Amino acid sequence: MENFVKKNIRSLRPSATLAINEKAKKLSSEGKKIFNFGFGQSPFPIPEKIVSTLKNNAHRKDYLPMQGLEELREAISNNLKKNTGVNYKKENIIITPGSKEAMLLMHVAFDGEIILPVPSWVSYEPQADIALNKVHWVQTSSENNWYPSGIDLEKKIKAIGKKNIILILNSPNNPSGTKCENMKEIADIAKKYKILILSDEIYADLTFDETYESISKYYPDGTFISGGLSKWCGAGGWRLGFFAVPTKLSKFLNALKTLASESYSTVNTPVQYAAVEAYNGDYNKYKLKTINILKNLGKYVYDKLKSNKILINPPQGAFYLMPEFINSKFKTSSEMCEDILNKTGVALLPGSDFGFKPDKMLVRLSYTDFNGEYFLKNSRSHNETSLDEIEKFAPNVVEGTKRLVEWSKNL
Repeated sequence: MENFVKKNIRSLRPSATLAINEKAKKLSSEGKKIFNFGFGQSPFPIPEKIVSTLKNNAHRKDYLPMQGLEELREAISNNLKKNTGVNYKKENIIITPGSKEAMLLMHVAFDGEIILPVPSWVSYEPQADIALNKVHWVQTSSENNWYPSGIDLEKKIKAIGKKNIILILNSPNNPSGTKCENMKEIADIAKKYKILILSDEIYADLTFDETYESISKYYPDGTFISGGLSKWCGAGGWRLGFFAVPTKLSKFLNALKTLASESYSTVNTPVQYAAVEAYNGDYNKYKLKTINILKNLGKYVYDKLKSNKILINPPQGAFYLMPEFINSKFKTSSEMCEDILNKTGVALLPGSDFGFKPDKMLVRLSYTDFNGEYFLKNSRSHNETSLDEIEKFAPNVVEGTKRLVEWSKNL
């Protein structure tokens, strides 16, 4: 039966992030205490007013335009203008069932090749493979916050030659939790060689210095933006994303609209109406409080892990850290993660899932294994989260980190 499956699809495997979540749930159901540091989902509840708006629109059953609700596209356009300074018109925005689907449509429509920084989110490469777009990796370093330097990017572009190219940039970054601090340098190289950039801004509202920075500010004519509700709003299961296209590339949007019409048709109608409230409403207090919790929790884990056995960059956004273990015991990061899971119950993702070579002992740690609703309700401040609060409201993060530190002492 395998012969009925296309060769490029046969080589794919389920998304690593979803797979680790299912594995953690299975082990937990079998009675093993699991600290799920492998799955990157917002732990916080969706703001009540947004939930109420969904309820109030649950009766709406008609299909919406395939490009999405006009009112929602206008709200996103205004939001992007406020955050980036760039005018992505509502006519140049398409609503998608999650930003993941938006990126898949981009890959399917695009005729060219893809540049990915090491590390990159687990689904960028498989999506390119599905669309038969060749992937080229550009190396990064912890000294450069795990983003490519202009010099390394230019070398990679020259090596590829004169082809259509999209560079995918994600800041704050999954898996490292760091933000890009050389956007202008990268944008200047992209402009010089006329390559395009997909700026994945799904975590941009979760930057710990509370500034929303987009590379589109430096390269508005060549930057696509993808985003959605899953991370800042806690609405991952609602599957509401968007894709914004520069005016000069509006023909590309027409291809995305055609693909949308032949695949998912349109995005869930009640959710689109609720998303209008999410983008138009004032949720700054909610954002500040959730950012404060994540920032202080990330710092707690960072401070506990950083040692002569564990190298790690400080967290700057999202809810991830990317520790590197100094060891001579394991041949691959996957083997190391299996040992950690078996001996400590801590579920992590190996760096090889994000583009690193298997023998590079890096892992992604997501510090979201806590009851976000309980933490949010009981947190006393928008600016500081005390050690007492962390220990009380995020006990799994505290205990899982402790077990990881103890495990590392035997390296």
